[in-house]
Amino acid sequence: MSKATLSDDFKSIVLNSTPLIDVRAPIEFEKGAFPHAINLPIMNDDERHQVGICYKKHGNDEAVKLGYKLVGGEVKEERVRAWSDFIDVNPHAMLYCFRGGQRSRISQEWISQSGREITRLKGGYKAFRNYLLNEIEESCKHFKPSILGGRTGSGKTILLKELHNAIDLEGLSNHRGSSFGKKITPQPTQINFENALAYELIQKLDKGFKHLVFEDEGKFIGSVYIPKAFASYLASAPLVILETTMQERVEITFNEYVTEAQKAYTNAEEENLDAYRNEIQSALDRILRRLGTERHKHVTMLFENALNEQKRSGILEAHKEWIEVLLREYYDPMYDYQIQKRSAQIAFRGSSEEVLQYYKNLFLKLT
Repeated sequence: MSKATLSDDFKSIVLNSTPLIDVRAPIEFEKGAFPHAINLPIMNDDERHQVGICYKKHGNDEAVKLGYKLVGGEVKEERVRAWSDFIDVNPHAMLYCFRGGQRSRISQEWISQSGREITRLKGGYKAFRNYLLNEIEESCKHFKPSILGGRTGSGKTILLKELHNAIDLEGLSNHRGSSFGKKITPQPTQINFENALAYELIQKLDKGFKHLVFEDEGKFIGSVYIPKAFASYLASAPLVILETTMQERVEITFNEYVTEAQKAYTNAEEENLDAYRNEIQSALDRILRRLGTERHKHVTMLFENALNEQKRSGILEAHKEWIEVLLREYYDPMYDYQIQKRSAQIAFRGSSEEVLQYYKNLFLKLT
C-alpha cells in the first residue's frame, strides 16, 4: 500500500533541480510545465476529453469509472512501466497533476503497487506555479538590480557569462532580443519562461547574492514578456554601458547571426542555406519602415551578394558588410536615442575589462 507521501517544499525542489513527472495530458503540458519535468501522462488528450465530457454529463463517480476503463489492462501497464523506468533513473523524482488530486493520487498508488514509491506535490501544478509567480514578485525585495547595456553586438551576453550573479534573460527566452533574434528552435511558452526565471532567481538568491545583473531588454523578448512588476523594478535600475569597437561588434554579430545561426540549418546543403536566407530576408522586411526603402534595398543587395559568394566559394567574410551597415545605420541610432532618454540612470561606461572590474568593486562594497 502506498505511503501517499506529499510535499509542498517547493523551494527544495527548485534548489535541488528535482526531476518531476507531470501526469497531466500532453495538451496541458504543452501550455506550460516546470524545469526538469517530463510528461508521462496518466491519460492522453483523447482519454482526458472523454472523461471530461462524462464528468459534465454524469458527475465525478461515472467519470472516474470511465477513466479506469480507458486506462486499464495493457494501457495501464505501459504507463506504470514508463513511470517506473523514470524513477529507476531518477530515484528522487516527484509527481504532480493539475491540482494534486485524483490523477496524481491514482498514479502514486499504481507506482506503489509496482514496488516503488514516489512523493507527489501537494496542490499539484497549480500550487507550485503560484509559488513560483509569487517568488518572482517577492524577489524584488531581496536584491538590487544592475542593467548591462550597450550597442548591438557589444558582447553583453558574453560578459554576463563571466558573472556568477547574472541572469541571462535572452538565454531563458531562447531569443537574441532583436529583430534578427529569432532562432530556428522555438521560444518557450510564457509560462515556461516565467517558471525558468523563478528558478534562476530562487537559486541565485539562495547563494547569497544581494546584487543581480541583467542584460538591457525591452518588456518583450521575442514572443515572451518579462512579468510586469518585475520589469518595472528592473526599469529603474542603474545602467552600465559596455563600450566595444565597431570592428569587435561586427565580429561578434557575424559569429552569432551568421556562423552560429547557420549551424542550426546544417549549412552544408544549399536548400538549408536557402532556409537561412529566407529567415534573414524576413527579418530585413520586418524593419523596412524603420530602415527606409533605399537602405533596405542596399542591405538586401549586400546580403544576397554575401550569400552568393558563400555558395560559390564557401567563404563567409562578405556577410560582414551588410552586418556593419545594419549596425551603423539601423541599430546604433535607435539605441543611442533610447539611451539618451535614460542618461540619468547611467552609473558607468567602459570596456569589457573595465566593466568587469567595476562590478567586482561594486559587489565587494555590497557584501
